[in-house]
Amino acid sequence: MARYMKTTMPFRGVASPALDEILRVALRRWPIESAADYHATVVELWSLPHREEKYAAVRIARRQKRFVALEHLDLYRSMIVEGAWWDLVDEFPHVLGRLLSTDPDATWAVLDEWIVSDDRWLRRVAILSQLDAKAQTDEQRLFSYCSMCMSEREFFIRKAIGWALRQYARTAPEAVRAFCLAHREQLSGLSFREAMKHLGPIDERPEDAENPQKP
Repeated sequence: MARYMKTTMPFRGVASPALDEILRVALRRWPIESAADYHATVVELWSLPHREEKYAAVRIARRQKRFVALEHLDLYRSMIVEGAWWDLVDEFPHVLGRLLSTDPDATWAVLDEWIVSDDRWLRRVAILSQLDAKAQTDEQRLFSYCSMCMSEREFFIRKAIGWALRQYARTAPEAVRAFCLAHREQLSGLSFREAMKHLGPIDERPEDAENPQKP
């Protein structure tokens, strides 16, 4: 597991379905009943040394939806920056998406800062923050965030752009097609191909180096 994730962080060897079952049983026995419980539980699990313990912290942070709130934003940010790899970061677009649905103005103010951050994982979360938005997607911001980062050579940013656009194409295919074609020369081949994946055939061009770990 550590070799696959390219990390020296120790693993216990617990597969994802087993971890979900452990959390189900534990939370039934010791339910999280307040924002303070939520924060303390996430912090405690995140501080433990094994990666599955950090997975547990991230899953609780996302899945205990009634406690997802702006008051925990500093915690989410620190977990994204410290996690610094897709397996620990990619639950957080859904967390920020929930904040967008409950506190849009304040959350957009934060994401507008993250998209210009030096930290690639904060930029990735900002780009992916509307994965669950569907018809409520702020199209202007989605396209703006993608435009701001489309010249980057960073794989995880290029992949995020393609993923975010591909997801929105399920709701607004013509808008995504128009954006991609208008920015064909600026988008990386990876971003363009991912965005257009379900929008019909595309022309081939030299591709970015692939990372086989992350679909």
